[in-house]
Amino acid sequence: MKKMMFSTLLVSLLAACGSQPTKEAAKPAAPVAQKPAAATTQAVAVNPLDDPNNILSHRSVYYDFDKSIVKDEYKPMVKAHSEYLVGHASAKVQLQGNCDERGSREYNLALGQRRADSVKQLMEAAGVPAAQVSTVSYGSEKPRASGHNEEAWAQNRRTDIVYQSE
Repeated sequence: MKKMMFSTLLVSLLAACGSQPTKEAAKPAAPVAQKPAAATTQAVAVNPLDDPNNILSHRSVYYDFDKSIVKDEYKPMVKAHSEYLVGHASAKVQLQGNCDERGSREYNLALGQRRADSVKQLMEAAGVPAAQVSTVSYGSEKPRASGHNEEAWAQNRRTDIVYQSE
């Protein structure tokens, strides 16, 4: 009995597969208006501070020997950081003044402070609240380059703009 039921079921299935389509089914379907596909790729937000193509990824102001005046070539960068800070009231920076190894410890600490203060003055003139900016001088204690020549010294005469974590 089970074999007969199985055989009947099998024949029914095979018959259904072999049937011819009706004329109605053979007609092409009328075109259906489709909605445009939604954009599946979402723009990934890139932090402008980390984007190497953004001026905000540059964070060092370099100085001539024994100088603390910000050169014209660094003013657009300082301005861009100032605008970012004005637009992001919770962001804070520390301006770290540095010097090369020449000069006494005391002199270099004072020069590093003047360098950090010169960047701070530009930022405040651009509208950055003083509470968002702090300064510190490392003198010659944190060199970027370890050589004892003009190339190394030029890299060490700088103010670094360091964003503080919130």
